[in-house]
Amino acid sequence: MLKVGLVGFGFMGRMNFDHYVKLNEDGYPIALTAVCDPRIEELKGQKASGNMTTAREVYDLSAYHLYSDLEDMLANEQLDAVSLAVPTYLHAEMACSLLERGYHVFCEKPMARHSAEAVKMAETAARTGKKLMVGHCLRFWPAYEYLKDKIAGGEFGQVTAGYFYRGSGAPKGWLVNDELSGGCMLDMHVHDTDMIQYLFGKPDKVSSLGRNVVPGSGYDIVSSHYHYKDGKVINAQADWTLEGDFGFYMGYRVNFERGNVVFDGSTVKVNPNSQPGFTAYLSPHTGYYRELVYFLDAILQNKPVSVCAPESTALSIEIIEAEMESARNEGAWVTLF
Repeated sequence: MLKVGLVGFGFMGRMNFDHYVKLNEDGYPIALTAVCDPRIEELKGQKASGNMTTAREVYDLSAYHLYSDLEDMLANEQLDAVSLAVPTYLHAEMACSLLERGYHVFCEKPMARHSAEAVKMAETAARTGKKLMVGHCLRFWPAYEYLKDKIAGGEFGQVTAGYFYRGSGAPKGWLVNDELSGGCMLDMHVHDTDMIQYLFGKPDKVSSLGRNVVPGSGYDIVSSHYHYKDGKVINAQADWTLEGDFGFYMGYRVNFERGNVVFDGSTVKVNPNSQPGFTAYLSPHTGYYRELVYFLDAILQNKPVSVCAPESTALSIEIIEAEMESARNEGAWVTLF
């Protein structure tokens, strides 16, 4: 039975909590035993807001050991792994410290505020032999897994173009402080940048346009092009200024030589050029659930974290930094070495 501690009880902390509870209910050998947050006494009676709905509005944490200090939790609990759902600027220092002390670490995306920190995290995991996985949930999201399978299988030939998009209203608190979060580009847009890198490999160069709307939050609207030597046209856009009743949306359209695949946020429609289109069957489990299953299996079976390898997720931060540099220079192409 793996014992896990959760650090951070905001929106993503609760999303982690929900899925650890669900895994336990499904008979998985996992026990979430402790929850840590500096504001735990305040937060445990409050609802957290985010892009998606958590399983509960108010959480009964009476069955868990609660801590306001991480060191207290580590001193008093016998843990195998720790889930980090803390602000981005804390990821690198906390993850490296935990890895050094012998804990496996699941860290929410983005991997770190800066690519040099992300590289250090990957190097620390390799040196200590402990599992480190970053929660890039799209790599496990059924609609995106389906797309990866179609690209790898070659059923519709080569990809000729792709468009990826996500949008919502602006978040609150530290997330709209560019120095702490990296703004929309690093917090939201990184999902699609990471997926593009995962699907197609490292681009040769990038070109981005960005706009700031919320004071101090960095780029809130972004449109990026990714150049590949085979000439496919790849673009990703993100926008967290969509207020009112917009809610949240993510989707893609990918063109192949002999068809196209479109995800509208809920269903995947496959449109072959020479036969009727159809709706793809997708797993009912979200990427949040499936990424934790993968992480825990890697620990239990002592397998490498290959689908979401730290070196790969660190590369996604490097690409985002190149996109930021391009945006600062009005869309000039920035080469990735």
